[in-house]
Formats: sequence, C-alpha cells, structure tokens
Amino acid sequence: MDSIIPLLSDPAAWAALVTLVILEVVLGIDNLIFISILSNKLPAHQQQTARRVGIGLALVMRLALLSMIAFIVSLTTPVFDLGITGAPGQNGEPTFETQFSWRDLILIAGGLFLVWKATKEIHHSVDDEPSGEALDKKGKAAIGFGAAIVQIIALDMVFSIDSILTAVGMTDEVPIMMAAVIITVGVMLVAADPLANFINRNPTVVMLALGFLLMIGAVLIADGFGVHVPKGYIYAAMAFSAMVETLNIWARNGREKRRVASPSNTNGETA
Repeated sequence: MDSIIPLLSDPAAWAALVTLVILEVVLGIDNLIFISILSNKLPAHQQQTARRVGIGLALVMRLALLSMIAFIVSLTTPVFDLGITGAPGQNGEPTFETQFSWRDLILIAGGLFLVWKATKEIHHSVDDEPSGEALDKKGKAAIGFGAAIVQIIALDMVFSIDSILTAVGMTDEVPIMMAAVIITVGVMLVAADPLANFINRNPTVVMLALGFLLMIGAVLIADGFGVHVPKGYIYAAMAFSAMVETLNIWARNGREKRRVASPSNTNGETA
C-alpha cells in the first residue's frame, strides 16, 4: 500500500496508466474477436456465459502472470538457436532469425493455432454441405461448452503473455500494470456481448473477422521467427477493412429499406 500511495499523486504514473490501457485495449481486440466467434458457436443460452468465463479467466491469467513478472521477462531469453539468419535489413538487423526463446515458441504455437482455426472456419463458411465439425456454422451445438472454454484459455495464454510483455516495456510499476489489466478486461466485458451480437447479425462481418484472425496468426508466427511487423500497419489495415465493411452494411440496409418501402406489382415493377 505504501508503494501505491505515491503513484496516485504522480502525473507520470497516470499518463503511463492511460497509455497502457489504450494499448491493452487495442491489443485485446483480436482476443475479443476470437472469443466472440467461438462463443457464437454455442447454444444461445450458453453464449454469454462462455464470454464471461473466457474473459474472466483472461483476467485471472494476466494477474497471475504479473505476480510472476520476473519469470515472464525471462521468457525472452533464447533457449536454442538453429544458426539460420536472414539477410541484413535496413537497420543492419537480420530480416529473420532462428534463435528461439520460450516467448517465440509460444507465439508460433498460438499463431499456428489461430491460422488453423480461422482457415477451418472459413472453409465451413463457404461449404454448402454441413460437415458436423466443431466449428461448422450449420451446427452451432456441435462444439461443447467445455471445448469452447479450453480453446479460449489456449488463446488467452498467448495474448496474455504478449500483453504482459507490452506492459513491462511501458512501465516498471506492477500496480500500474495490474490496474491497466483490470480496466482493460472490464472494457472487454462491456464490449463482448455487443460485438458478438453484431457479428452474429451480420454474416459478412464473420468472414472479415476471420480474415483478421488469419492475419494476426500469421503475424504471431512471423514475430516468433524474429520478423517484427509494425503493429500500426496491422491495426490500420483492420480499421480500413472495418470502415469499408461498415459502408457495405449501410448500403445493404439502405437497399433493404427501399425494397420494403416500395412494394412491387405483379409485373415486378415498383408501384
């Protein structure tokens, strides 16, 4: 408590908290999209519970990781090196490397998991014949509640480690990190249901969201191999795509309203 009181009167601490919350919310979007898509595969009466449990477990996991901050930082220490590096880039650093830390291995595993999930869901979205698979859109109840929670936890672990390492890079004060995590998870809890309902009402948004997850999975894999794609590019692309899809939704809604307001006669002409 004695260490927290001075932070409350420190403007730099408040600035760090606000900045960190913004970063954590942005970094949490991809996690929230995954939770929304996966929970929508459950029966209607289980969807909200799955989102609440998934996000609640994310909070517990991140706070637990923060309590082991020294261990988390040690995850960036290389554990083995294959001795392969890419050509030097503009800054003289190799374009890729095969010196892997535990963080790199976790990011690669999480990225592969995301790419597999997104690809499988895209396949089911465009497949006319229901296959009975866990993520089949024509069989929402095919995935069990426990299976959904396990998958959410698996991705929560990947995103949580990345989130904590981002926090460590922003401030050395653990109370600030914990406050930022709690606020961020609170925002996710508020946004989870509206986002999931919006995705459920607009089927084309599902494909866009899956495209985001596919891209994020590829970025995680690249990051694990030492290819660091600026996050600004990723989120700018996501924002632009979301803006275009918003315009498409407005256009479709406008056409639907005009169609309903203008009944056709028997010859198919507007009355």
